[in-house]
Amino acid sequence: MSLVGKKAPIFSATAVVNGNQIIEDFSLEQFIGKKEVILFFYPKDFTFVCPTEILAFQAKLKEFEKRGVAVIGASTDTAETHLAWLMTPKKKGGIEGVTYPILADPSKTITDSFGVLGGEYDYNDEGELVFVGEPVAHRGTFLIDKEGIVRHEYVNFDSLGRNIDDTLRIVDAWHFTLENGVVCPANWEEGKDAMKATHEGVSDYLSSH
Repeated sequence: MSLVGKKAPIFSATAVVNGNQIIEDFSLEQFIGKKEVILFFYPKDFTFVCPTEILAFQAKLKEFEKRGVAVIGASTDTAETHLAWLMTPKKKGGIEGVTYPILADPSKTITDSFGVLGGEYDYNDEGELVFVGEPVAHRGTFLIDKEGIVRHEYVNFDSLGRNIDDTLRIVDAWHFTLENGVVCPANWEEGKDAMKATHEGVSDYLSSH
């Protein structure tokens, strides 16, 4: 079930920050009223597609920060595994140099609450509660506004990497609609015309130049 338009699940978790420090009680609440958040989930540490995404977010981190948006990664790995991967050089498959927070969700409760856990709990023929599927996160991406409301989400299957530039485009579109009271049509990007809703329908309204 989609979270768009709803309050994002509030969490408190262990996270690695600044690429080298494990902290307890890292919470989404610290950003409420202050910053928007891009929260993205990925399947596993020490894999192949995941580091390309994580490093791509790092490469664009200043662009997100310039827009007042915090970036947070998350997976079902432990904080210790995150730290080991962060300490591994890129040429050896690591993500050394990543500075934004990466959440540890080994209990899978955060991943499940955002609806991106790759499986579900069910009962077997003996009436025992078992997990069906692979208990790791799909590639879920969420834009959470300053009030803690989810304004955008999309979820990719594990083999499909994200387009980080399009995540930036979504942030720009969201800001443009807020600032100008307009709606953004298909394929909108910075510099293109948006539209204003009227009683008669919609009309070209404002360029973002």
